[in-house]
Amino acid sequence: MENKTLVKRAGKTAFGTTLSRILGYVRDMLVANLFGTGMFADAFYAAFRIPNLFRRMFGEGSFSTAFIPVLSEYLHKKEKSEVQNFLSTVFTILLLILAAISVLGMFFSPLLVKIVAGGFSNDPEKMQLTIELARLMFPFILFMCLAAFLLAVLNTLHSFFLPAFAPSLLSFSEIFYMLAIAPVIVPGNQIKGLAVSVIIGGALHFFIQYPKLKSLGWHLKFKFDLKHPGVRKVFFLMIPSIIGLSVDQINALVDSRCASSLGQGPVSALYYSNRLMQMPLAIFGLALASVSLPAMSKAFAKKDMTTLKNSLNYSARLTVFTLLPAAVGLMVIGLPIVKLLFEHGKFSSSGSIMTNNALFYYSLGLPAYALSKIFANAFYSFQDTKTPVRAAIAAMILHVILCIALMYPMGVGGLALATAASSYFNFILLAVYLKKRIGKLGIKQISFSSLKSLIAAVVAGIIAWNVCKISENLFVSVPTAIILGLIAFVAVSYILKSEELKTFTRISSRDIKLGDYK
Repeated sequence: MENKTLVKRAGKTAFGTTLSRILGYVRDMLVANLFGTGMFADAFYAAFRIPNLFRRMFGEGSFSTAFIPVLSEYLHKKEKSEVQNFLSTVFTILLLILAAISVLGMFFSPLLVKIVAGGFSNDPEKMQLTIELARLMFPFILFMCLAAFLLAVLNTLHSFFLPAFAPSLLSFSEIFYMLAIAPVIVPGNQIKGLAVSVIIGGALHFFIQYPKLKSLGWHLKFKFDLKHPGVRKVFFLMIPSIIGLSVDQINALVDSRCASSLGQGPVSALYYSNRLMQMPLAIFGLALASVSLPAMSKAFAKKDMTTLKNSLNYSARLTVFTLLPAAVGLMVIGLPIVKLLFEHGKFSSSGSIMTNNALFYYSLGLPAYALSKIFANAFYSFQDTKTPVRAAIAAMILHVILCIALMYPMGVGGLALATAASSYFNFILLAVYLKKRIGKLGIKQISFSSLKSLIAAVVAGIIAWNVCKISENLFVSVPTAIILGLIAFVAVSYILKSEELKTFTRISSRDIKLGDYK
């Protein structure tokens, strides 16, 4: 019954994420068409990376992993009035901290840009544009982190569709700008207008979720109390989480700094390839990770370790089953996909090749990215935020070494490969630490299931690759390759009697009705 509930919630998250990601790809296609992989795109994505780093620290990252287990504990043990007081106090303190960070970030933008994109120093015009864009986009942190706060609350209250769909408002804002406003703006200022649309989208992301919170019987008030025990607990749990997330952001900074030193285009190519890889990761891997944390936190609050381990094992098997075919597919038909989505307007064929080079190696690590998140969530569920940090630091060291070693012989592909390899290393360390902590994890079951999924994924990849060779019309060959590859994967999984196939089909079965998506 617990697994069935987990699948239903993952299905809601996946559905909302899919809609959001579709709009995200429309947005990326329009940006690629308008700005290509030249100076404007490089400056925009380098500048956008800076507020995004803080967003991951104080939003979906360290804050959520520390906040959700504490909120689950409060909901299980405290009266509603105490929980309400806790929510308002956390919201108030978070609001004040984020406002201060936004102001300071705008002031220190020149220094931050030099750290993130030091390679732009050889091009003063590009460097100055990046600084201006960073200043414009810093308020984005305030809205997106508060939106992440609402996401964490709603997920803990078992509302998953709207929080997963809400990021589409960011894409909608940018799409509206590029279609309706950018054409009448002087070309040199178009990219600055896009930065403003990012802030508007972040605000919409927050405000669309608040009515849902109120409909569930909760509200937010201004209440400042630094001595609140729940707030202090979240704060102390966040400290190691921030260090761990800082490790992730250091990895991102290393990628950005290395890419900015490789000439024109690599920063944009890394962004576009990462966005493509993020589609299946968000729909399947992170959807399961987002529902697994509240589930495991609830199980730990009840001292039910059997349910916690079962949720972990089940999430891991389903993650591998869904992400392996996606990884193989992106590796074998990545170039046609990149050409179909992005090679329009100012996005050249050389940009497609560069983007696919990174995409191939990013895709190698797809299962590891999601598994690392799920296994880290197991530690967060019993409020251990230190162990994931130790694993992340070790993986970061490996990542930096590999980036330096591979960036020149392999270009952007080397940076992506460094990310994939360090992610597998991180996952293995987490699995070893977790086994020592709670005993057997069912690794044999996960491995046997993964082998079946790999066989089916390879067969699907071979079929997809051959289909793409038949026709040069990408609008025909790419969708056909994806559909036939998916059919082949399902058929081989059925022949191999994959247990996860039954679970996966249940996501779109009658068990989950459209009325459930609220």
